[in-house]
Amino acid sequence: MPRTRISSAHPAAATGQPKSSSMRMSILETSWTKAWSDLGLQPPSGLFEQLVAAYQEAQRHYHSLQHLTECVTHFEDVCHLARHPGELAIALWFHDAVYDVRGKDNERQSADWAMRTLAACGASEATRGRVELLIMATRHDSTPVQPDEQVLVDIDLAILGAAPERFAEYDKQVRAEYSWVPGVVYKLKRRSVLRAFLARPSIYSTAHFRERFEAQARRNLMAVS
Repeated sequence: MPRTRISSAHPAAATGQPKSSSMRMSILETSWTKAWSDLGLQPPSGLFEQLVAAYQEAQRHYHSLQHLTECVTHFEDVCHLARHPGELAIALWFHDAVYDVRGKDNERQSADWAMRTLAACGASEATRGRVELLIMATRHDSTPVQPDEQVLVDIDLAILGAAPERFAEYDKQVRAEYSWVPGVVYKLKRRSVLRAFLARPSIYSTAHFRERFEAQARRNLMAVS
């Protein structure tokens, strides 16, 4: 997830045509089942519904089921790149599980929720540690180094390289989440965040995302920054 933080920083996620509610739920259910199967664990009863409800909270305009669906759809295309696909998929599910538009520790709280869940399910300490690092990587405060972190962060940033129509929608969705921030302040902070991405030698860490989204991401960012 990248967000535009007004006291930190962030934008986020994916492309694709609008999906019906039933299609979206089918994609999410398939992703959920496969993630836990890859982990060799059984999820707690009702957790799927809890997370779906969390992503539908009223304050979410971008960090919503749409974003989650885009993320897991991207992951289907690159799961072969993951060293620990089940862990990466679960990290995607939890990376925006907690989202307070005024909060500064959403990733930390999301990671803690994931850690409690995995511990209750009997996941190994190594698995819990890797999932925690994956979720925390979506703070986007440093360039990811580990391969699975690179894949996850690229998925979260894929929205920057979305088709112009989807990028414009995303831009409006982020603004809606920060409707409480005065316009002048928002524009300055938002521009700073987007220019920071443009200043990178490469926005994406993996060849897959660079080849597909780098050029469009730079066009999108230049148009609004």
